[in-house]
Order: sequence, then structure tokens, then C-alpha cells
Amino acid sequence: MGKKRKTRKKNNPLGGLGKLASFTSESIGSAYDSYKKRQHIKKIEEIKFKKLEESHKIKEERKELKLKEDQVKKDQEKLKNKDEELKLRDKDLKIKEEKLKLENERLNKKDEELRLISQDQRKKGKELKLKEEEQKRKDIDLKVREEEQKIKEQKERKRKKLEEQKAKFEELRLKNEETQKLREWEQKFDEEQRRRENKEKLKDEQIRLKDLEMQKIKDQEMQNFKEELIQEQRKKDELN
Repeated sequence: MGKKRKTRKKNNPLGGLGKLASFTSESIGSAYDSYKKRQHIKKIEEIKFKKLEESHKIKEERKELKLKEDQVKKDQEKLKNKDEELKLRDKDLKIKEEKLKLENERLNKKDEELRLISQDQRKKGKELKLKEEEQKRKDIDLKVREEEQKIKEQKERKRKKLEEQKAKFEELRLKNEETQKLREWEQKFDEEQRRRENKEKLKDEQIRLKDLEMQKIKDQEMQNFKEELIQEQRKKDELN
């Protein structure tokens, strides 16, 4: 507020008119002072209002800034949690990748083992096939030797049989010679017994027929023997 003006009382020679003029002048001064005071108070109130608005605005801005800071903190916390989550995911992925790598290594090792087993099986299969072929050859050789032994035994039996037949033929020949000698002796020393001689002749005739039959049998057996020898020779040639 402005300072009150002190009015000095002066001797007014005009009397009442002077007083009126003085009163009017004082009223105008007082009104002006009051106006100035009101203007000053108004300005002060405007300044206070502006300061109050500014203070309120500052509070609002502070409040908004606080909210923004809180939101930033929340965002930072979310980002931190997100980063932690990403780290955990990355760690989990690394663990999964390591497991997958180990699994791939295990599968590759398993494939290699299976490949080696397959190779070993193929090798054993080839060896077994070679053994089977070798055994077949041995079986064939054994069969051939058995056939050869069989043929040899058959030949030996036929040879023995032929020798036995020869021995029988020789024995029969000797018997025939003895019979012939006996007939001659009987003819020389037993002429009186004609009837017996006739019987002996008949007997001789029967023996002769028998000899012929034996000779035919011998010839047939010899023929059969020769045919068997030819067949055996053919079989041997076919086997060779």
C-alpha cells in the first residue's frame, strides 16, 4: 500500500471557497490514492493468482513427471523382466541346442555303430557264403569220390565174380575131361555092358547139352559183363 500523504494546513485567504477547493482536491487525491491502492492490490492478487497457477502447474507437471518416472520405472522393470526372460529363453535354447547336439552326436554314433554292424554282417555273410560254397565243393568232391569208390567196388565185385565164373568154368572143364576119360575107360574096359554104355552115352549127351547150356550161359554172362564194362566206362567219361 502507498504512503499516506500528509497535508499541510495552510491559511486560505479565500475562506470557505478555499476550503471547498481544498476538500475537492483532497478527495480527488484520496480517490486517486484509493484507485492506485486497488490497482496495486489487483496486481498483487494477479501475481498471487499467477504464482498459484504456476505452483499448481508445477505440481501438475511434477505429478505428471512423477507418473512418467513411475511409468519409465515400470517400463524399465518390464524391460528388465523381458531381458531376464530373454536371457532365460536364450539359456533354455542353449540347453536345448546342447541337448540336440548331444542327441545328434548320439544318433551319429548310433548310425556309425549300425553301419559297422552292417558291414560286419555283410562281411560275415560273404564269409558264410564262401564257407557254404567251399562245403558244397567238398560235398561234391566227396560224392564224386563215393561214386568212384562205388564204381571201383562194383568193378571189384564183377572182377571177383568173373574170376569165380572162370574158376567154375575151369572146374567144369576138368570135370568134363575126367568124364571124357571115364567114358573112354568104360568103352575100353566095359564093352560087355552095352546097356550101361548106352546109358553112359545118354548121360554123355545130357552132359554135352548141359555143357552147351553152360557155354551159352557163360557167353551171355560174358556179353553182359562186357556191356556193364562199357556202361561203366561211359559213366566214368561223363564224370570226367
